[in-house]
Amino acid sequence: MHIETQAASVRPSARPDIDRHVGERLRRRRRLMGLTQKELADRVGIRFQQIHKYETGINRMSVSRLFEIAEALGAPVEHFYDGLKARTPDGQVPGDLLSRRETLELVRAYYQLGRAPRQRLLELAKTLQSALDPSQRNRDTGPA
Repeated sequence: MHIETQAASVRPSARPDIDRHVGERLRRRRRLMGLTQKELADRVGIRFQQIHKYETGINRMSVSRLFEIAEALGAPVEHFYDGLKARTPDGQVPGDLLSRRETLELVRAYYQLGRAPRQRLLELAKTLQSALDPSQRNRDTGPA
């Protein structure tokens, strides 16, 4: 019985972290796709204010709503939970590179290129990384 009481007292404090995490992943995916809150809301059939509340963790999504949003964003439901287990010792979710504006802009620009230019850009990035960090040589790009 003590275990049940302890589990019940731990759960409510963890829920807001999960809601915020799922909301952050929702926001990142929406932005990566170049959608506004209104555009996503229209796809799902709700108001943009509700999307805002989901993204900030103010409102919790039902499973069916998360499924609808995942479909509208072309992502598996699991995408929104990625990184939840990767918590620091103090319980915080570490920063994600995809939350940076420059990363989103780079990914968008990258996917607007054709296949051949994307491959060349990727090879250039690997070559630059190898030149800047000799320990990376021969891992991804082969001999420098």
